Amino acid sequence: MDENIIMIDENDNEIGSGNKMHIHKEGILHRAFSIFIFNSQGQMLIQKRSRNKYHSGGLWTNTCCSHPRIGENIAVSTHRRLKEEMGFDCELKRTFCFTYFADLDNGFIENELDHVFVGFYDGELKPNVLEVEDWKWVSPEGVKIDIKQNPDCYSHWFKLVAERAIDISYNKK
Repeated sequence: MDENIIMIDENDNEIGSGNKMHIHKEGILHRAFSIFIFNSQGQMLIQKRSRNKYHSGGLWTNTCCSHPRIGENIAVSTHRRLKEEMGFDCELKRTFCFTYFADLDNGFIENELDHVFVGFYDGELKPNVLEVEDWKWVSPEGVKIDIKQNPDCYSHWFKLVAERAIDISYNKK
């Protein structure tokens, strides 16, 4: 948890770096990424975050999300983190960015400019059990409905962006 992450201004210009825990306690704007993976049957891969995560543990969310390391290209960081967290890699395309602010559990605050990447994959998964409690392939329409019916089961950022990422994925195939 002593990892440093990149602080940014509202235009995604780096203005410094700081301890990940401190930045999330203070709600400082920082750079992040979210990955959405789909398979050839049109299903989306979602994961349930480990209950041991420092925030949003036990919630369903997109395939993978994290922060680039200091001096690390964001595209490089997406591939690194996808392998670390889900045990595979695939081609990823940056699709859009969004900024959000949310009070989370355990006294943490998310204030992120989140770069969203989409990829397609049909192979084997080897999720890291320290990061991922569970995972499943779901129909995009089914997850949209379930988010509306069971919003407390999903991460804040996933609820904000899932529908847009799903809509974009159909145009990227």
